[in-house]
Amino acid sequence: MPVPTALPSPGGGLRRLERKRTSLTLDSVRMSANPGTTPSHDPSPTVASQLERRRLAVAEVWNLSDEIVLVGAGERISVPGRGDRAYPFRSHSEYFYLTDRDRPGGVLAFDPKEGWVDFVTPVTRDERLWEGAADDGHGEGVPVSGLEAWVEERRGRRVGRLGVPVADVDGDAELADDLRYGLDQVRRQKDALELERMRAAERATSAGFAAVVPLLEAGRSEREIQIELEAEFFRHGADALAFDTIVGGGPNAAVLHFPPTARPFQEGELVLIDAGGEVSGYASDITRTYAVDGRLSAEQEELHAIVRAANAAATERCTAGTEWRDVHRAAALVIAEGLAELGLLRGRPETLVEQGAQSVFFPHGIGHMVGLGIRDAGGALRGRQPAPDEFPRLRVDLPLMPGYVMTVEPGIYFVPALLRDGDFRVRHRDAVDWDRAEAMVDLGGIRIEDNVLVTADGPDVLTADVPQT
Repeated sequence: MPVPTALPSPGGGLRRLERKRTSLTLDSVRMSANPGTTPSHDPSPTVASQLERRRLAVAEVWNLSDEIVLVGAGERISVPGRGDRAYPFRSHSEYFYLTDRDRPGGVLAFDPKEGWVDFVTPVTRDERLWEGAADDGHGEGVPVSGLEAWVEERRGRRVGRLGVPVADVDGDAELADDLRYGLDQVRRQKDALELERMRAAERATSAGFAAVVPLLEAGRSEREIQIELEAEFFRHGADALAFDTIVGGGPNAAVLHFPPTARPFQEGELVLIDAGGEVSGYASDITRTYAVDGRLSAEQEELHAIVRAANAAATERCTAGTEWRDVHRAAALVIAEGLAELGLLRGRPETLVEQGAQSVFFPHGIGHMVGLGIRDAGGALRGRQPAPDEFPRLRVDLPLMPGYVMTVEPGIYFVPALLRDGDFRVRHRDAVDWDRAEAMVDLGGIRIEDNVLVTADGPDVLTADVPQT
C-alpha cells in the first residue's frame, strides 16, 4: 500500500541515540500513538495508518539531530548455476516493517530535518512480461535512481545503514547498532495490523493441524503428513510457509528441526509436528506431539503430561514486567520435578535446574519472539551478556511488555548425541539415570509450542484452538 513519501519527523532535541551509550529505557519506547496498554487500538487498521504510526514512533525513539538513515530492502539472490532462476525474494524485515513492501532494490531514507523518503525500483517491462507484475502502488515513491543525489546533498553527515546495507555508501557501524537497538524496541510491541495478520496465519495453521491429526496412523510417512499439512495451510489463507515444516516420527522426533522423509510411522510411536503458515509476512509457529493411531502409552502419557504442565507454567508467567529468563526457569523447574518423579533425574528440582541437569532432556530455550517471521526482533537489553558456557543459549533476555508475542515451547527429548556426550556424563553423573535414559532413545521427543500475546490483563494464547493431545 502506498504511504506518503515524506513524513514529518517529531520534534526532539539534539540527542543522538546512545551517543553517550546511555541505555534506552523501556518507557522511551512507548509509542506516541499508544494511549493505552497495547501499541494500537485502531479497530480496523489500514496499512498506511500503521506505517505512519510506526515511522513516527521510530523517529521519536531515535531522536536524531543531524544523522541520516538508509534502510535497504535487499536484492534478488540468484540460484547458483540455474540460469535466470532466483530464490523467492523477501525484503529485509527492518525495511518491510517500515514500508510493508516486498520488492527488491528499495531504500527507505530518513533525514530528521525533512522526514522519510521512499526510494523504489520501478516495475520493468520484463517483470510485466514474465511475471505479470503491476505497479500496485509501488511506483508512487521516488525512483531509486534519485538516491545517489539525495545522499550527496547530505555529504559529511553520519549515515546509519539498516536492513540490507546500501552499497557504495559509507556507514557508521556504531550508529547503525544504536539505531537497530531502538528500532527493535519499537518492533517488539505488535500493533493491530500485525496481530490481525498473525491471527489469520494462526487460523490457516490450525486448519492444517486439524486436517492431519486423523491421518497419523501406522504406515503413513512423514512426507505425506507434510504434504497434507501445507496444502491445508494454503487452502485456508496462508500465502507462504513461515519456515520449513518439521515432521519427525519415532526417534526422529528427538531432532529439533527434522526435515520430513519417506519413513513410515510405526505403531506406538510419537509424531512431532512443528509448522506454521504465514500471511503477508507474519507467522504462526505451532508444535504438537501426537501418538500414532491416537493412543499414548503409559510412559508417553507421563512425559507428555510433564511437557503440558511446563507449557502451562511458562504461559502463566507471560505477563508484563516478567523477565523472559524467569519464564524459561518456570518451565525448567516443572520438567526437572517431573523427570525426578519418574526417576530419570535425581535431586531437588531447584538444585537440578541450578546445575543444568534438566538441559540433558530440555536442551533449548523456552522460546523466542514471533511475528514478522519466526525470529522477530528479540535480543537482550544492553549490558546483558550470556555466560560463555551457557547451555541452552536463550534467544531473548528481556522483561516482557504488552504487545510482545512469544513462542512458549518446552520439550523433553532423548537425543543420542547428548546422552553420549562426555562432558554431560561427567558434569551430571549423579543427577541422571543414564542407563534408563539410553533405553528410551527410540521414544524420540515431545514438544508443545504455543504463541502467546502478552497483554495488560495477562497472557492471550493465540494458538489455543490447536489441541495439545
